[in-house]
Amino acid sequence: MKRLWAPWRIEYILGPKPDECVFCIKDIHGEDEERLILWRGKFCFVIMNKFPYNTGHIMVTPYRHVQSLEELDGDEMQEMMQTMSSCVRILKQVFRPDGINIGLNIGEVAGAGIKEHLHFHLVPRWKGDHSFVAIFSDTMVLPEQLNSTYKKLVPFFESM
Repeated sequence: MKRLWAPWRIEYILGPKPDECVFCIKDIHGEDEERLILWRGKFCFVIMNKFPYNTGHIMVTPYRHVQSLEELDGDEMQEMMQTMSSCVRILKQVFRPDGINIGLNIGEVAGAGIKEHLHFHLVPRWKGDHSFVAIFSDTMVLPEQLNSTYKKLVPFFESM
């Protein structure tokens, strides 16, 4: 049996979970790079997943602490959809993926790792990428460090 080691995942699995919601961000822009925040809008923001499924895995999240779609108002919903469309364009431009998964998990049984705060996942995908590895062994193979991916993406969000 071959093994792929992903030691960075143990921090998420065993590490302490914060008492406060990780998506309830403060209005302190000086922490954006450290928190992996790529863009801030009026009603939502774009953040990189600290424990990504694939290189370029980002999330669109409302500022308001809500658990499901029906709690969003029209302005929040509109900005989130427009933001996701812009994110797709940026991910295609920067990473040239063969496809992009966009997902929303509402509730723990639906797969939400952080069920308390709604967030959409956008995950670039390439033909022959590691999807079988993630499914069968809960292992991710990422060819790039998070800070490198952040530095690639952030200039594209500055003009959004």
